[in-house]
Amino acid sequence: MNNEQNVEKALDCFLLAGKIMMESGAETYRVEDTMLRMARSQNIEAQSYVTPTGIILSVGKNQMKISSITSRITDLHKIAKVNNVSRKLTVQIITLDEAYEELKKIEKTNSFLPLHIQILAASIASSSFLVLSKGYGSDMPAAFVAGGIGYLVATLIQEMTKVKFFSEFLAALVIGLVASMAVHLGLGTEMDKIIVGGVMPLVPGLLITNAVRDLMAGHFTAGIAKGAEAFLTAFAIGSGIALSVSF
Repeated sequence: MNNEQNVEKALDCFLLAGKIMMESGAETYRVEDTMLRMARSQNIEAQSYVTPTGIILSVGKNQMKISSITSRITDLHKIAKVNNVSRKLTVQIITLDEAYEELKKIEKTNSFLPLHIQILAASIASSSFLVLSKGYGSDMPAAFVAGGIGYLVATLIQEMTKVKFFSEFLAALVIGLVASMAVHLGLGTEMDKIIVGGVMPLVPGLLITNAVRDLMAGHFTAGIAKGAEAFLTAFAIGSGIALSVSF
């Protein structure tokens, strides 16, 4: 790998792997470790700096590339696929060119289920969390509807505005209104339990977990940034619910 063109292709490959993982919700230390392992497999000494909004990867004194992270979702399937490519490259099962092609295919792949299946899953999760919160079984239909409508609103508003805080605020507001309406119409009993179940699909559980894990691994910048994002998400949900119950 002494050829400058090959080194540049290697940088593109490693950066693409890191970008896919970061955009799919991977921990910062895992992204860095994956890129550096791939580099060592090609006898390249590399250094990386990863944040939730960008990745810097350098080789030697003159070779350096930057990749921006514009969106962050939760897609553990893509993370597993990238890890699999990294392992195969590390043990020389595939070449660098083959790894790069596989990564480009992974980047273009949409592994999410159709929207109506996601809404159904959110509805089932909401009604299940109501049971875990020791709510009445008679409130499960209300939580089912509230969770599904809330998830739909969050998804649609996110696609329209690209502002996560606003989409989660409106989704929480709608969930609170649905819960309140259900209780007033006699279709529900405990509004608080219905709301708790309905907002659960919006709660940033993975984000909080990754923030703690990054802090424990010594990635303080990334950990604090993810923690701040999780706090803003929680604040948006809380604000939407507070506004809905004040009507």
